[in-house]
Amino acid sequence: MCRPVPSWLPRMSCAAFAGLLTAALATVPAGPAHAYTGDNHEEITRAALPWQPVTLTEMADARDGAINANDRPPYFDVGPLHCDNADYLAPRHASGHPRTRDEATTELLACIRTSVARFRNAVEAAGGLVDADGKVRADQSDLSSHCTWDERPQRAKCAVLEQLGRGWHQIEDFYSHSNWSDRAASGPIGLDNPPGLERTGTAPFLDIRRYSAMNDADWTLEARGRIPAELATGCYPDFDSTGVKPADCDGRVSHNRALNKDTRASTRSAGDNFRRATAGATAEITRQWNDFKAELLAKYPDHRRGAQMVCALVHDDPAGACP
Repeated sequence: MCRPVPSWLPRMSCAAFAGLLTAALATVPAGPAHAYTGDNHEEITRAALPWQPVTLTEMADARDGAINANDRPPYFDVGPLHCDNADYLAPRHASGHPRTRDEATTELLACIRTSVARFRNAVEAAGGLVDADGKVRADQSDLSSHCTWDERPQRAKCAVLEQLGRGWHQIEDFYSHSNWSDRAASGPIGLDNPPGLERTGTAPFLDIRRYSAMNDADWTLEARGRIPAELATGCYPDFDSTGVKPADCDGRVSHNRALNKDTRASTRSAGDNFRRATAGATAEITRQWNDFKAELLAKYPDHRRGAQMVCALVHDDPAGACP
């Protein structure tokens, strides 16, 4: 049976999507970092979430946590899962950049769309954590064995963690892969030194909870209007949202050369840029978790079911901790 096409690739046929994942699995590149290292994702996620230790490890662990599931094949090589390829450079900095502002924005919206879809999935999966009277289901919230991040049916708590982790991964990557919070180096602005926006707050166009309640046409229009004119993420030779694999990033603002702050040693991490990106990602995941809690409380008010779901997600032994 063909794997269902996810909602962030609405224009692709089932067969085309299967082909994309097959090709991605065979062509995962080696070499320079493509995303925050697993250790950095773990550090950000642990700092953002006030969860008990076993549950937090299931989400955050550098090797086996849900937050790092998108860095495994075949997800690793799909650009929207890392907010790649929204590269742009205004004509006043360099003429003839091959990706227009509209194309860059469309690519960033494809990244946001993946998180919106995962948020919706996580809210639905959370319904399995408790029964109709609001009692936590021990069999669905047990973490005595490790969760598996393979998109297959599993315990409700594992399902929620997988959906949240896969939706939050690219949000963390956005702060590393973009010029939202960083500063350009001294010298001329250009392909190797794109402008930095130096923003300190969370990005308003990552309002995932709000968008999850809207139809896709409406939220994409709203988000498009919130994206700054000079925002960019780096070009990386992976699949973009059209399903086309760029041969290279020649003549474009590059992930590897110009923008990524995936490690402290990355060129763009110089000065305070790595800390700024990490702080932004941490604040963003705190916001996303608070928004997810608020959505559960609003969607499942009867018998305090939403509150019990939140309790079950935070605690390692929810059957005992959430009477």
